Amino acid sequence: MPRRFQIGNKRLFSKRKVALAMLSLWVCTAAAKPVVVSLDEPDSAKLQSLPYYVGGRAIDGPAKSGITRQWPGTYMETSVRGESVLFRIGVGDVRLHVLVDGRIIDTLVKPEPGLYRIGELSGGEHRIRLEVASESQAEPTQFGGFFSDGHAHAMAISRPRRQIEFIGDSHTVGYANLSATLDCSDSEVWSATDSSLGFGPQLAKAIGADYRINAISGRGVVRNYNGFDADTLPESYDNVLFEIKAAALAQVWKPQVVVIGLGTNDFSTPLNAGERWQDRAALHADYEEAYVTFVKTLRGRYPNSFFVLWATDMADGEIEAEVSRVVTKLNEGGDPSIAFVAIHDLALSACHGHPTTADDQVIAGKIGATISARPRVWSD
Repeated sequence: MPRRFQIGNKRLFSKRKVALAMLSLWVCTAAAKPVVVSLDEPDSAKLQSLPYYVGGRAIDGPAKSGITRQWPGTYMETSVRGESVLFRIGVGDVRLHVLVDGRIIDTLVKPEPGLYRIGELSGGEHRIRLEVASESQAEPTQFGGFFSDGHAHAMAISRPRRQIEFIGDSHTVGYANLSATLDCSDSEVWSATDSSLGFGPQLAKAIGADYRINAISGRGVVRNYNGFDADTLPESYDNVLFEIKAAALAQVWKPQVVVIGLGTNDFSTPLNAGERWQDRAALHADYEEAYVTFVKTLRGRYPNSFFVLWATDMADGEIEAEVSRVVTKLNEGGDPSIAFVAIHDLALSACHGHPTTADDQVIAGKIGATISARPRVWSD
């Protein structure tokens, strides 16, 4: 990793200190490497907007400036030729990886809204990418776009032809996958969550695909974790922001593969008094019917996609058995382009019994092997 230089609160640092810190960085590393600094707001008339691509669902930001997003794993990418690139961060707590040519050069943790510069670029062509690592259940966050102040010129943005969508719960979010302990506070969970290292992005990057992560921790198919009252994942799925049905940014999204992992929250806790299911058998029946309906709805949108439904062996195998029954029902109903993947022997040693990044590698590998056995899914 290169030595990092980051200013989290621009009011605390003068331009002279910024310059001295950048000089110190250059002396210590003996070669210029990309760095990220916050800026005093320049004359906006001197800034030129750069085109960029948004990975994931989002809506136009305030006054159509930038974007507002909430689903995990969002990424923003631009291509330039030049020595520096600027980007604007809006309101909302976020952990944001800054990548240059596929390499993380910095991670901004709850950065203040404002303008930031990626400097010390070589002057050639560069792909600049920002990846949201944190989960944003509490509120949406905003990104204000990429800019040039005369030191960068826009290049064509090439996009992979392959597209893959991941739908699920905390296991798909990458909930606390960086943690090394089971007992965690809410703030520790937030800090230890890195969606960019979850199994979905790991798999997507390995196969050269754009991806979307449509997942919310704690949500199930018909029952959320321990029966808490909120929309289930299928009920939230059409919301561009978790609580808002709005017009999404115009994007061509036709995933050749859709990966779904739902059921952990439906079955990992006992039924509570007052819940609508009389017993587990009633819960099973409701879950199977609702899950089949959800997949059929998605099939109507993505008629040529290959679907993968997966499950762990948690809850004494109850989740695995139920997801397997759902796939069988869909196959028997005339849909052969659906596979079931059972995943066993995960460590599940991250916060509250969640997968670690090593577990995420295992999940990505097993799902990837199932997709690789169907190579025509990409040509279709």
